[in-house]
Amino acid sequence: MKILSPSSWTPLNQRRLSNFKKNKRGFYSLIFFSILFFVSLFAEFIANDKPIAVYFDQQLYIPVLNIYPETTFGGDFETETDYRDEYVAELINAKGWMLWPLVRYSYDTINYNLPVPAPAPPSAENWLGSDDQARDVVARLLYGFRISVLFGLSLTIFSSIVGVIIGAIQGFYGGKIDLVGQRFIEIWSGLPVLFLLIIMTSFITPNFWWLLGIMLMFSWMGLVDVVRAEFLRARNLEYVRAARALGLDNKGIMFGHMLPNAMVATLTFMPFILTGSITTLTSLDFLGFGLPPGSPSLGELIAQGKTNLHAPWLGASAFVVLALMLSLLVFIGEAVRDAFDPRKM
Repeated sequence: MKILSPSSWTPLNQRRLSNFKKNKRGFYSLIFFSILFFVSLFAEFIANDKPIAVYFDQQLYIPVLNIYPETTFGGDFETETDYRDEYVAELINAKGWMLWPLVRYSYDTINYNLPVPAPAPPSAENWLGSDDQARDVVARLLYGFRISVLFGLSLTIFSSIVGVIIGAIQGFYGGKIDLVGQRFIEIWSGLPVLFLLIIMTSFITPNFWWLLGIMLMFSWMGLVDVVRAEFLRARNLEYVRAARALGLDNKGIMFGHMLPNAMVATLTFMPFILTGSITTLTSLDFLGFGLPPGSPSLGELIAQGKTNLHAPWLGASAFVVLALMLSLLVFIGEAVRDAFDPRKM
């Protein structure tokens, strides 16, 4: 597969890239956000209650990726090894060594050795303290950041695909199809999403994919009006008439000629759709209708901060991470908007 370098792009795309880089705040926000997201993808190697590697009896084991019974290291039980157990640690260190992550807690690891009742304040063991269930805040922030971004990206991509297709069909064909589609969107957008989620969670246990599917049912409408307007404007232009005169079918005209022009507005809105998706997940977790209990969640950590006012590190930590993440995405969105602004071409 041939990879095109920026120097081989069209002059228009080169100007767009130049305009994006001129927005220093957005450009550096993209770099910083990309670094944070890339690091969070390897959260298991940064915060985990299992060692990254164990060298025992001249053999190398990777507990982060595999499950080993305690008998592998000379223990008594066939169950999974508890590497934090002092007895197991002595067995391994007698014939080898363990390489631990930077944070020796996963998002669901309970610290039974807290010096004070949970939630415990920040310490050398728990850098940002623990929550009200004695779980490490740093680990939950790291895993919560990753799942929030992955949820937002998934919802943004799927809702953009659905919204672009529906908007393209409405705008290209117009007439009764457009009229019926607009009336359906008006009715569908008026449904109380939060109430429907509350009702459904009463008999269905929510999870990542369940929430993604439910939110996708309502989030696709954000791009329909933009794409529809672009197709309504472009369907009578000369290049569309020429393509139709040459015998190109409607599908080829829509997605081969008109869609690239509509994608300009789509790409401009996508960072803001991503921001809204993350905010929606955080809000649902805060209200208790989001991810299953125990899942790493920024909204659940904010809810704990609200409940435990005597532990300000809970709400403050979640607020800083959420504010930083959303601010970076907004700055990136502003830079993308400037890049596709025709007044700056």
